[in-house]
Amino acid sequence: MKSRMICHSILLLAAIAGSALAQNAGISSGYPTKHDGLAPAEQRGHGLYLRYCVYCHGTFGDGNGDNAAFIDPKPRDFTAATFKCRSTPTGTLPLDSDLINTLIRGVQASNMPSWRPLSEENRQDLVAYIKTFSDRWKTEKPGDPIKIPPETPVTIESIRHGHELFQKMECWKCHGQQGHGDGPSASTLTDSKDQPIRPYNFSQGHNDSRFKCGSENQDLYRIFMTGVDGTPMPSFADVIQPNDAWDLVHYLRTLQTERRSKENDVLKGAGGPSTFKTLENKSENASPSNSTMETHVGGH
Repeated sequence: MKSRMICHSILLLAAIAGSALAQNAGISSGYPTKHDGLAPAEQRGHGLYLRYCVYCHGTFGDGNGDNAAFIDPKPRDFTAATFKCRSTPTGTLPLDSDLINTLIRGVQASNMPSWRPLSEENRQDLVAYIKTFSDRWKTEKPGDPIKIPPETPVTIESIRHGHELFQKMECWKCHGQQGHGDGPSASTLTDSKDQPIRPYNFSQGHNDSRFKCGSENQDLYRIFMTGVDGTPMPSFADVIQPNDAWDLVHYLRTLQTERRSKENDVLKGAGGPSTFKTLENKSENASPSNSTMETHVGGH
């Protein structure tokens, strides 16, 4: 097994090194691209997929590549056309730009790396080929991207209200009171394929601003409103108002305790996280009935 892992690591390193060549050469992948029934962009994407993606996502795009057994969380199953990082409402297909952004950015807290060295044409070709794995792309159109209003000011009132929402919506049951991903429900969560899945640890990283689907506050706002399809994280578009969502964003930024941010500066000036303790104790001692968060998770 060790030698196999070393072999796979060498292949991955070779793929990353080769991506720079692909950027300069345009579409060269080193693999045959002939595939009956595919459009030219899909054929080019097929060759790139065989070089960079097949080891994790598998020949058939079902997430069962040779490396999948060693990866946690598991690689995306493209046959379901269910994607975590989108700008479109929950349950809808993403835009091509959403998939391209994932290729550029990678997925934080997973084994999906950034493929930024690939050229823009390479990324477009890969997306074209990935879409051939599911018939949903033939019968459905991507959803309309959600509208993101201007961010509200970062104030101690905003942060405190965000903390109140974190308690009221019972986000802590999965993510934990300190955002470590260790809430009382964390060990019971599964994804849409019944595989165990860990809640996001907001506190990980030192001066790292990234979340799973981006690094900016608007990216976190988008996650609240679109949900993370295929996981227990629901969309809150029908539950909270835009101003509430921004307050929640501001509070979650304070869980990145080792990161210098405006949110942490404002909280520190108001006395620090200790001001939240009373509300946290009340939430943990409250009855588990009428759980907003569990109601949404149960429907996903």
